[in-house]
Amino acid sequence: MVTAVIQPNKRESNQGRIIVDGKVKLLFESDSAGDTRLKDLYQSDPLRVLFPNNDANDIIQAALVNISGGLVGGDQISVDIKLGKNAKALIVGQSAEKVYRSLGSDAKIEIKIKGGAGSWIELLPQETILFEGSRLRRHTHINIEGDGRSIAGEILVFGRRGHGEHFENGLINDAWEVVRDGRLLWADTLHMDKNIASIIKDPACFDGAVAMATVIYTGPNAEDNLLAIQNLLAVTNNDVLSSVTCVNEVVIIRWLGKNALDLRKDFGAFWCALRNQIADLPARLPRLWDM
Repeated sequence: MVTAVIQPNKRESNQGRIIVDGKVKLLFESDSAGDTRLKDLYQSDPLRVLFPNNDANDIIQAALVNISGGLVGGDQISVDIKLGKNAKALIVGQSAEKVYRSLGSDAKIEIKIKGGAGSWIELLPQETILFEGSRLRRHTHINIEGDGRSIAGEILVFGRRGHGEHFENGLINDAWEVVRDGRLLWADTLHMDKNIASIIKDPACFDGAVAMATVIYTGPNAEDNLLAIQNLLAVTNNDVLSSVTCVNEVVIIRWLGKNALDLRKDFGAFWCALRNQIADLPARLPRLWDM
């Protein structure tokens, strides 16, 4: 039996402005036939979860939707995803997340993923677009048990280049933590607060890139897949740089691109190939990715 709750959830700031405080909680469990089912769902404004139809030979999909159209300073959203033993699910962003200019307060995103033994979880967001003057703090925490596996990713776009806008002032604090069986395997934070324009232009940093992407794969066989992942990255756009490393059974892949669309294409093609290579899943992305 599935428990589903939809709850409007807003609070007043000290200045009297309505601040978004959205939450999603998802629990998937594997039934006696080995099929993954939704067990529990909680969602509060402005977050919604949709469940697109997927092909019979693929895993269950859940699409995260922010019906507010983006985040401003003071807004906060949290996503809590849990998979029971042997459950498999793909969580995809319905569209790009926009972070608007802030007058001083930070927008906050907290993502928690917990997978039981034998589970497989994919977190496939679309781009996060950092408007000029935006301030974002995001924390992604992945907690896996036993031989569970996960792929989680992100794409950051620095400004609205189609509008001639660059991300030069504001804040980005993007933190990751990966834990297996209670042991911290890897932690990393991208932090840019001051002199953002000079950091992005610096050849030793972003070298003028307009977008960057990250994929984190964790599994007991992570290092065994390193060579195969390197071969997948060899097929890439000339304007997109990519690299991979492995630390404590965590594979970290990163891209830098001077064209956000080219980077997105390489990111998507790699994701297709990776899920097929590692988990023998169809080499395709959710239909929402191409809409």
